Amino acid sequence: MVGKGFKKFSERSLVIVKPDGVQRGLVGEIISRFEKKGLKIVAMKMVWPTEDLARQHYDQPEHAAIALGEKTIAAYKEKGIELKESPMEIAKDIQKKLVHYMTGGPVVVMIIEGAHAISHVRKIRGGTNPLSADVGSITADLTIDSYFIADEDARAVRNLVHASGSVEEANMEIAIWFRPEEIHEYFMAIDEVLYSKEWENTFRKLVKGK
Repeated sequence: MVGKGFKKFSERSLVIVKPDGVQRGLVGEIISRFEKKGLKIVAMKMVWPTEDLARQHYDQPEHAAIALGEKTIAAYKEKGIELKESPMEIAKDIQKKLVHYMTGGPVVVMIIEGAHAISHVRKIRGGTNPLSADVGSITADLTIDSYFIADEDARAVRNLVHASGSVEEANMEIAIWFRPEEIHEYFMAIDEVLYSKEWENTFRKLVKGK
């Protein structure tokens, strides 16, 4: 039986292996990285997203869109480039590119569960810019794209994996991609090892036969 710690800190993250990840045959490699960490897949399917579905996924409240646009303007300014568009116009352009990217082929969508799942999944995935992502992460190890290349070609950066940024974001995204009956709650042996308060005593009994 899992302890109170797991129940208190358990989270779910929506993870998407994007079209480039599927086309490059990296689905198994990507999934294995999450499973090796001790995270559990509680829902998974392959989908070829429609534009409507992709727009729902990337839709943002106005304040969040403006914040994204402002962040982009600041990032370009650091590179010595002055953008003339407004933050909202920039955000809409980013969304358009992301929708085009996400609808380019089948994706594998999954819900990953575990203690502190949001943080763990994001660390394993790595930063969205493969060029500056931490070595050992999916984006650093498995792709060579960058915002520089993507900007030059006026497209979204091909960074293999989407991962929810917060519990609130995960809940909204999960509702977009999955029906409640597609999500499964089940016990795995590893749950006992990772989260049981008394696992050490249980293990001793198994080994000693007591």
